[in-house]
Amino acid sequence: MGNGSSRDAGSVDKVTDELRSLADTRAVGARLPSTRDLQQRLGVGPVTVQRALARLVTEGVLVTRPGAGTFVSARRSARVGDTDWQQVALGASPVSTSGVDVLLAGAHSTGFQLGVGYFDATLRADSRLAAAASRAVRRPDAWSAPPAAGVPELRSWFGRQVGADPDQVLITPAAQGALSAVFRALLPAGSPVLFAVPTYPGALAVARSAGHVPVPVPTDADGIRPELLERALAATSARLLFLQPTFANPDGGVLAHARRREVLDICERAGAFILEDDFARWLGHGQVPPPPLWRDDDQGRVITVCSLTKILAPSLRIGAIVARGPVMTRLASMRQVDDSFVPMPLQHTAVEMVAGPGWSAQLRAASAALRTRMATLTAALATELPECSFANPRGGISVWLWLPRGTDDLAVATRAGRLGVTVAPGRYFVIGEQDVSYLRLCVAGIREPDIPTAVALLAEAVRASAGTTADRSFAG
Repeated sequence: MGNGSSRDAGSVDKVTDELRSLADTRAVGARLPSTRDLQQRLGVGPVTVQRALARLVTEGVLVTRPGAGTFVSARRSARVGDTDWQQVALGASPVSTSGVDVLLAGAHSTGFQLGVGYFDATLRADSRLAAAASRAVRRPDAWSAPPAAGVPELRSWFGRQVGADPDQVLITPAAQGALSAVFRALLPAGSPVLFAVPTYPGALAVARSAGHVPVPVPTDADGIRPELLERALAATSARLLFLQPTFANPDGGVLAHARRREVLDICERAGAFILEDDFARWLGHGQVPPPPLWRDDDQGRVITVCSLTKILAPSLRIGAIVARGPVMTRLASMRQVDDSFVPMPLQHTAVEMVAGPGWSAQLRAASAALRTRMATLTAALATELPECSFANPRGGISVWLWLPRGTDDLAVATRAGRLGVTVAPGRYFVIGEQDVSYLRLCVAGIREPDIPTAVALLAEAVRASAGTTADRSFAG
């Protein structure tokens, strides 16, 4: 169904453009041909024509009159004024995207997608979600206001996944909204925040936009390094550590079992919270992932964030914050201040999805596809780019690729884009100065047969960029 949906969207876009051009050639108030005539003229079905007309009505290009037809609207001339005064009024912007804008824009580019972290149409649960949404909107309470913390069924389900009671779960609009709430609720502007690096740019963007100061704590093959964590906490008096213990973005790493207790003990001595981003809980490659770090904590030190967005679909913006103690009261208040609640139809859709057989089917399909895609990617990298290095991820959707010394990651990404391959520059995933450049390569948005071709083109871009000097002034 995913591929069909993409073709339908393309047809609507094409028909919309043709109808817009037709309207531009006609006088204001002119009547457009009937829907039947437009179908015959454009060679498409009635649904496509209706969707294109509806889009142009919302844009103000057309206007419909019941019983009379569709007409060209009065055209508004754009008003151009001097907006330089806004620079004085706004001052320096406190908002930092930290590269998130670049990564999201890449999701809409054509060609081979090695840069996007969302599933392509063949892996998304579109058809299952459509059926779940259809059932959800028919519930008697579908359009009423939900409980502020979320519908009970969904809170119970997320709680079971993490090992928490339902009253320790707060439903959020996916993980990004949850991270924003936690950072702003826990710390005042100007506070340091420790990040296990490399790290997720979305979390960096939230911290920087809240006025916090990101501080890097390096990782190795076993996750965050405890001795450097202890040193960073002592040097900064930070009260929050952000890390992804399971299948981390971008390197797919897992916090070693032997380090879990040590990390908790170090944070206990420092009086610091741990923000556990458990985004990849359902993105394993067949093996059972380790339990959330939450389960090792009995003091309310760990705050866990998880989401259904990655495993199901980008537009299913459903996630959860799991916390215990007084901090939950503060987080719940912050969520209500931000946007009151997550819409009921969206929550019910998630309930319908995870409570039915479609959930286990989606997990199996995603696991098998990710395992195959990752094997193909790592084999292609070993063949096409022997001068680069990487660690085989234990799960997740990405590979962290070390580029040859002296190669600029942004130059490689730009050249690769011109060749039709989207990749993510590594600079967005690190903090501070780096003496090596990286790329994050994702298998979520690319079909397995296309991976060897994409890597061959990437290799061409890497070699064309050899010797370029990496600019690390971005890091701050």
